[in-house]
Amino acid sequence: MKPWHLQRERARELLSKEVGYVSKPHGGRLRVALAFPNTYFVGMSNLGFQTVYKLFNAEEDIVCERVFLPPKSELAAQLLSGERLVTIESQTPVNDFDIFAFSVSFEWDYTNVLALLRLAGLKPRAGERTHHDPLVMIGGAVTFVNPEPLALFADIIAAGEGEALIPSLLTAFKGASDRADLLRRLCTERGFYVPSFYDVRHNDDGTIEAFAPKPGTGAPPIVKKAALRTTDAVDPPATTIFTPDTEFGSRFLVEVVRGCANLCRFCWAGYNYLPVRAFPKDRILQLAQRARSHSNRVGLVSIALCDHPDIEEILTRLVEMGYSISPASLRLDDLTPTILRLLRQSGERTITIAPETGSDRLRRVINKTITNEEILAAAELIFASGFENLKLYFMIALPTETEDDLVAIRDLSVQLRDVMMRHARGRGHVGRIVGSVNPLVPKPGTAYQWLPMEDDSSIERKIRRMRMLMADIDNVYFNIKSERHSFYQALLSLGDRRVAPVIEAAERNGGNWRAALAETGVDASYFVFRDRTHDAVLPWDIIDGGLKDNFFRSEFDKSLREESTLPPKRQKENARLLPVLQ
Repeated sequence: MKPWHLQRERARELLSKEVGYVSKPHGGRLRVALAFPNTYFVGMSNLGFQTVYKLFNAEEDIVCERVFLPPKSELAAQLLSGERLVTIESQTPVNDFDIFAFSVSFEWDYTNVLALLRLAGLKPRAGERTHHDPLVMIGGAVTFVNPEPLALFADIIAAGEGEALIPSLLTAFKGASDRADLLRRLCTERGFYVPSFYDVRHNDDGTIEAFAPKPGTGAPPIVKKAALRTTDAVDPPATTIFTPDTEFGSRFLVEVVRGCANLCRFCWAGYNYLPVRAFPKDRILQLAQRARSHSNRVGLVSIALCDHPDIEEILTRLVEMGYSISPASLRLDDLTPTILRLLRQSGERTITIAPETGSDRLRRVINKTITNEEILAAAELIFASGFENLKLYFMIALPTETEDDLVAIRDLSVQLRDVMMRHARGRGHVGRIVGSVNPLVPKPGTAYQWLPMEDDSSIERKIRRMRMLMADIDNVYFNIKSERHSFYQALLSLGDRRVAPVIEAAERNGGNWRAALAETGVDASYFVFRDRTHDAVLPWDIIDGGLKDNFFRSEFDKSLREESTLPPKRQKENARLLPVLQ
């Protein structure tokens, strides 16, 4: 079958299995082709992508249709054929749309952004495209953090939350006389960054001297992130299209709380989704009730699920609706017997928690305000409530980490296994503990944004040590990421526009990052292993996420002093820890 027929046949087959997609006539509307830079199977499980699709189509004057990366087995052939990428809903070529918008959540999908541009018949670099081409807009979680590695490929970077961005986009489009006028209008709106409107000046040592707005563009010195002040008047992001062909099947996903007040020093999401905002309980439950005919499983999405003041009532009602409930990773200091009972009653068998490290000392360094004693007490509660399995997230290569901290991960895991085994004997069935260990990748917009990543040889030594420590522990299984994987992720996280050629080369060669670096001559170590403490301007400073440099520097200094910062809502609860923290 020819690629032209194959694309359309696949699109019609996908639509035949879906419930909830939107079909609109194109005439007189702003036409948006919305891409998730991965396969349909992955993209349709992404709540952010589904939310943006819903927000676009909620506007009467916008028609939004979806596109995805073809399956790997077909990608090369489709690129060679020259057949243009078409949308799912109407099988219209993407290059017929006004805007080609990307929702990007992961650095590893950067090469897929370029592949989709090529499939659409568009030049990857914005400077090589013309006014006849769709406007390329890149948004999603990565634009909150560091848009610069993608800046040369985007006409517009949408930095912020879709609920605040889309109305401004539509207003600017309606008022613009042409493409240049649209860009000028957008650059004055909160959350819209037009990379071509800035010259990036560098010092002799390669550091950035300034982002200089070009004369006549009207571009601001800094682009302020767009965010909702309150969630009281908006629907929570939730699954609107149901299909069995996704990573999570037909699970109904709904965002319960946005943001987290705990401010773990490594966590970009905790900082960048502030302030903490709970979505209205009644709307969460109404949407869940409406979705019940399409799904019997619900995934509650949040960095800090239990920060919702009505979480116990929400869980109770979901159980009454007959849902099996899967929460995101739970904060141990928020768990209650009632929450655990309701989750278990819904059929859940596994709880996911993130101790991050095995020692209380290192948790104070990263501002994780919980102790081993509290973790073990929570584990007693978890397994006593009937849960069989525990998933754990740990990190290595943290600031001030020692050999003792690595051993502490093993010791804590063994203690948690012992708690599990004690409760399993009475049931006659033994569950398992599954751990994931990742090296720290310092992230922009966090207290660790100035840190160099720990060098490869040191991380590799720690990985070997962790594998040895965790070997042959019954019912405990650990997945430990390689240092090379983290190195390339760090390059994409911490780089600037000078990383763009590496992304282009990696897209051409099928994702061989080592070869891409060799081909382009880009010094990855400059971005990954360099201490940025004295840099006057960081690549991501072009976006103002709301928290100021002085705050991050204060948190960085506290980290090195092993001093926690207790969120206001925790200060009274954690008063017993103050003698330890002071």
